[in-house]
Amino acid sequence: MHKVLAVAPSWVGDTVLAQPLFKLLHGKFPDLVLDVLAPQWTLPVLKRMPEVRHAIASPFGHGDLKLGERRRLARELAAEHYDHAIVLPNSLKSALVPFLAGIPRRTGYLGELRWGLLNDVRRLDKAALPLMAERFAALAGAPGEPLPQPLPDAALRVDENSRLSVLRKFSLQPWRQVAVLCPGAEYGPAKRWPAKYYAELAQRLESRLCEVWILGSRNDVKLGAEIAALCGGTCRDLCGKTSLDEAIDLLASAQLVVSNDSGLMHVAAGLAKPLIALYGSSSPAFTPPLSRDARLLKLDLPCSPCFKRVCPLGHFNCMMQLTVDRVFGAIEFDKIR
Repeated sequence: MHKVLAVAPSWVGDTVLAQPLFKLLHGKFPDLVLDVLAPQWTLPVLKRMPEVRHAIASPFGHGDLKLGERRRLARELAAEHYDHAIVLPNSLKSALVPFLAGIPRRTGYLGELRWGLLNDVRRLDKAALPLMAERFAALAGAPGEPLPQPLPDAALRVDENSRLSVLRKFSLQPWRQVAVLCPGAEYGPAKRWPAKYYAELAQRLESRLCEVWILGSRNDVKLGAEIAALCGGTCRDLCGKTSLDEAIDLLASAQLVVSNDSGLMHVAAGLAKPLIALYGSSSPAFTPPLSRDARLLKLDLPCSPCFKRVCPLGHFNCMMQLTVDRVFGAIEFDKIR
């Protein structure tokens, strides 16, 4: 038995992008036991990955050192006798627990000068590994070992009983095709297609006999309410009303998802849903959805991608000029029937 502890990223979308790594590890070690240490809010995604035995909640918030708590957690993990740790975040703090737990082999990128904390230190060649998913997946093999191409797609499990239970909870009895809109993006407003565009798209989808739901976190409550008001009650606004687990089951009930570059976009890709992914300040050349059912829409403006949270030029053209006509025209309705 080969036991591995992976230290996962802090974002939901990045967690989905780690699944090819987990798949490659299982291919390399047929007797693999894989546990993942991750923030509490990402655990529902990890629990949907068949490659993961245990998803272990990390008690540390962003920026927390809490050395005493890290020592206590390390003692607990040491009892598991892991052979190998793979640290995906580049921070020094993320490498502390595997080091303190005495895990013999500790792999990760150099990041914040982590010599000693890691003893299998990789230097990242960004040109050779342009995609985040590739950078994660490369840690499954030896330095310089070629990656399989294409990488395995993300693939999240859905329990049918759970899915139906969530539909009942929210009194959703879809009798038409369901389109889910995901208008949020935790990173910042520069990644969000305008609310008025989502509202117009919802009206057009409803005219094509689609039922429209809006999904998002508690941070998207005002945004969801604005879209619902602008589209005159065409949509069912569920922003802030669901847990991430429930949101995954609702996405699993959809025939189409339209989303900004966000965690829910990557979840939709992991569910193999027909997906229209909208990119503004970010780039699909770095974090594309891991799905062959995704269509990526972006404008190749001179100022984008800027990777900023807020448009530094004030005009937001990368999203404002991405019209509803273009997005609606990209939907392949024959594939969602």
